[in-house]
Amino acid sequence: MTAAMERTDNVISMRDEGTEEVSARLLASAARLSRNAMTEIDWSEPMDPTKYGCSPEWSSLYGTDYWDELTEEQRISVTRHEFASIMNIGIWFEMILQEMVIRDQYLGDYHGSEFQFALTEIADECRHSLMFAKASEKMVGTSYRPSKKVARLGKIFMQTAKNEVAYAGILVAEEVLDVFQRGCMRDDRVLDFIRTVNEIHVLEESRHMRFAREEVRESLRGVSWARRQFSALSVAIGAYFIVTSLVQPKAFADAGLDVDRAVREMRHNSHFHSMIRSSCVHLMEFLDEVGLLTKPAMRYYRKAHML
Repeated sequence: MTAAMERTDNVISMRDEGTEEVSARLLASAARLSRNAMTEIDWSEPMDPTKYGCSPEWSSLYGTDYWDELTEEQRISVTRHEFASIMNIGIWFEMILQEMVIRDQYLGDYHGSEFQFALTEIADECRHSLMFAKASEKMVGTSYRPSKKVARLGKIFMQTAKNEVAYAGILVAEEVLDVFQRGCMRDDRVLDFIRTVNEIHVLEESRHMRFAREEVRESLRGVSWARRQFSALSVAIGAYFIVTSLVQPKAFADAGLDVDRAVREMRHNSHFHSMIRSSCVHLMEFLDEVGLLTKPAMRYYRKAHML
């Protein structure tokens, strides 16, 4: 782990403080530690044909009969297309995130740390989207988008979610990817530039997760039982559609696989489901802590294998 990563982990472990105090610390962290993939990565460097797009254990097909039948070349190809799909779905959600944060901070306290860190987060997300777009273009040359149904639902969520629903939704997307990317960025079987992409994203999203947690706590102070129930269910439904959209069927087609079989095996892959659950442990603990892990919400988390 780099010194920068250690310092950022310390940011996450800070004890609860007011939003302004937390935001001031995160602003200072961003000023010291922010990175730019556009200048840090040599995008013209050839890709090593023997390296994966993500750790093979994180492939949605790992542990299935289909995976066992694939050649090494096919396994490499499918992990590259899967991670390109994940990055592209990440772009889609980061665009939703940016609009929600801008709307939340409209006419905010321009001199306040909370407002200024919110703008810093938006700037970070813009750079992350560019980084993901560049990385997926280099790795596979293909764009992936959520289904039309999910895209419509995302637009509704983007236009209506606010307060704890908006920030808990942001937290869901960031937490799920965090564990996945932490493992892949340390795996020398993965393409070098993808490892750097993961490291940059983990480093900067750790600040965003700390900010989102604080915003959720602030928003839920003193709210009614009915509002908490509604918010919990809204977040869970959003989480279900985000997580189940990460690996698009088109990724399997582009990797040259039998799409119907690949999708079927992914949906019944107990190993993949356990990996998703492992990435959601801290998220579920937080949602339980703030009262957003209700029984109706838990049904959706279980359907998405997050719980």
